[in-house]
Amino acid sequence: MTNFQATKAMFDLPEGLIYLDGNSLGPLPSAASAAMQDVMQNQWGEMLITGWNKAGWMDQPTRVGDRIARLIGAEPGHVVMGDTLSIKVYQALAAALDLAPEGRKVILSDSGNFPSDLYMADGLIKSLKQNHELRIVAPEDVAENITEDVAVLMLTEVDYRTGRLHDMKALTTLAHAKGVVTVWDLAHTAGATDVRLSECNADFAVGCTYKYLNGGPGAPAFIYVAPRHADTARPALSGWLGHDAPFAFDLDYRPGAGIERMRVGTPPVLALTALEKALDIWDLTTISDVRQKSQDLTALFISEVESRCPQLQLATPRDPAKRGSQVSFHFEQGYAAMQALISRGVIGDFRAPDIMRFGFTPLYIDETDVRAAVDILEDVMTNALWDRPEFKTRSKVT
Repeated sequence: MTNFQATKAMFDLPEGLIYLDGNSLGPLPSAASAAMQDVMQNQWGEMLITGWNKAGWMDQPTRVGDRIARLIGAEPGHVVMGDTLSIKVYQALAAALDLAPEGRKVILSDSGNFPSDLYMADGLIKSLKQNHELRIVAPEDVAENITEDVAVLMLTEVDYRTGRLHDMKALTTLAHAKGVVTVWDLAHTAGATDVRLSECNADFAVGCTYKYLNGGPGAPAFIYVAPRHADTARPALSGWLGHDAPFAFDLDYRPGAGIERMRVGTPPVLALTALEKALDIWDLTTISDVRQKSQDLTALFISEVESRCPQLQLATPRDPAKRGSQVSFHFEQGYAAMQALISRGVIGDFRAPDIMRFGFTPLYIDETDVRAAVDILEDVMTNALWDRPEFKTRSKVT
């Protein structure tokens, strides 16, 4: 069993602060600062450009990708790091459309998908100019809308607002029975739930590393391509480092072997270094231990809030098996209430129109934190401490 007190000690968390926003940005691993300083001084500073060979910078995206693969149930050698999540969504979706049965033009998604994914899909199909359709349905209606005119099913496994968890295996099986290619966004599940890409027979998956994986702000994203597609998937973003021989400097593009073809730009060495120190902490646990603990913590939070804060309405599925590692509540003045909480040292976040969102990461959150957070939330709600002008002025980031 995982010693979560030991993992908690491996993060730099401000004294007296309860951090329930790891579903948006994970905290700083204590070892990351020294590791980045070492890379800057002893690798970049001393090796200069020779660091690409001597320090192994060029191989870092696939080396780190294999470490991520363990946490998402992927086969070794089929995950690579780099670029932003939106870029990886574009890559995966373009490749999936290319593999879909001829004549199919529909991309099926749901209204619980993260808007950026939908924006990327919309931009892609407009540039293709082939009369594709982005069809958006309610999350609960996805299964019945997987029909034989659909080319690609593109879903975020956990709804970023409510925490609702899709059944990846069931939906992927249904999609494949209809000839539909699948793309899964794991932004809110990688490092939070027991993802099993290989077992579920997923085609493509993407995800970010700055949330539950604690890679830091703007940490690079990852992309997964199933082995059966690895050497046939067409990389729409045919970047230099996805070329079969980047340093041959050919004028014509020739895709690299397997997952390497999904590389685009120069590896973000400093960001990947910080992520590697976060993954060292993950080496001390298993995703199954984390999942069980997160279900216990979210259940405790829901129980405590509902018994002490009747003003809040649960937005998250009550069944632990049907939610990710976050809990959301509806409250008309949710933004102001969240700001009041933050001013008292309990950090969550807000999503329009009325969602107060709380993330639970067992690597550094425990039962004591949950009860202390609800104590403060109860005070904010019972005494309407949110009803102050300074809590109602919205910042750029909510």
